[in-house]
Amino acid sequence: MRALVVTAPHRAEIQVVPDPRPGAGEVVVDVHRAGICGTDIEFFTGEMAYLHSGHAAYPMRLGHEWMGTVSDIGDGVDPAWLGRRVTGDTMLGCGACRRCEHGRQHVCEDRLELGIRGGKAGALAEKVATTAASLHRLPEGVDDAMGAMVEPGGNAFRAVEGAALRPGDRCLVLGPGTIGLLSALFARAAGAEVHLLARDDRSLEFARSLGFDHIWTQERMPRLPWDAVIEASNASQLPAKALELVEPGGRVVYIGLAGSPSLIDTRDLALKDVTAVGVLSASPGLAGTIDAYAAGIVDPRPLIAATVTLDELAGVLAGDRPDGAGPGPKLHVRL
Repeated sequence: MRALVVTAPHRAEIQVVPDPRPGAGEVVVDVHRAGICGTDIEFFTGEMAYLHSGHAAYPMRLGHEWMGTVSDIGDGVDPAWLGRRVTGDTMLGCGACRRCEHGRQHVCEDRLELGIRGGKAGALAEKVATTAASLHRLPEGVDDAMGAMVEPGGNAFRAVEGAALRPGDRCLVLGPGTIGLLSALFARAAGAEVHLLARDDRSLEFARSLGFDHIWTQERMPRLPWDAVIEASNASQLPAKALELVEPGGRVVYIGLAGSPSLIDTRDLALKDVTAVGVLSASPGLAGTIDAYAAGIVDPRPLIAATVTLDELAGVLAGDRPDGAGPGPKLHVRL
């Protein structure tokens, strides 16, 4: 089969590699569509922290936002999975430790992360092997494009859960990328008054096209009481700003990751009686995201700017914008 392989910083190519074979408890999925994430770009540039901590190494096969059809199963897997349209969890825990036993496999110390950590080959390929236990079935109401948006949607779903929004609450989202915009969509669906802090006029206009009226740049942002702040940027100064802005007794959700340490003053956290929530992965939010997509509560498809082929992928990782791409932040690959 054909797969994207990153061989070194700023070097990627399409290679013909052996088809995956399912081990016990595993399935093979024919990938139909996959998304490109900021994490994939960081691996391509060599900036991703896992490359420096020893959790990942070149050559790498990326891809953790995906959907497809189960085409083969290993020993112990229910044959009913064959032919099913599915997506899957990125985080594959060991299954034996205390964290996995308590349903927290996404923070298992020995976890594999599909296309990210531990050498587990990802889904920017014609086929991917993963565990049957990590699969989520996609109903008819969730098309291929939506299916490949479940993983980023799960992160946003969890961010909004962490914000504990009630109808009428005022929520500020910092960072208008894929996760920030999806968080805004889920927050609006929860009945909150949603405000976004945009980087520039271009991101402001795109957020407005999604039906958001309260979009600000840092210079124009009004002084309002924010019941919750979701920090979804990669700017090292904004985590502290989120804590500064949130109302006493409110909640701050940290889901963005900066390339350098981002510091907060815990005195502010304690003296304002603020609840701070960190979100690592989509894992506990995948099922809820699929349900929300299927019910039409949130539609992630306007965020997809373009869909490219596998052969165009290396250029996309290098920063090429496909001809005719829309203004959204997400790019997909059709396989």
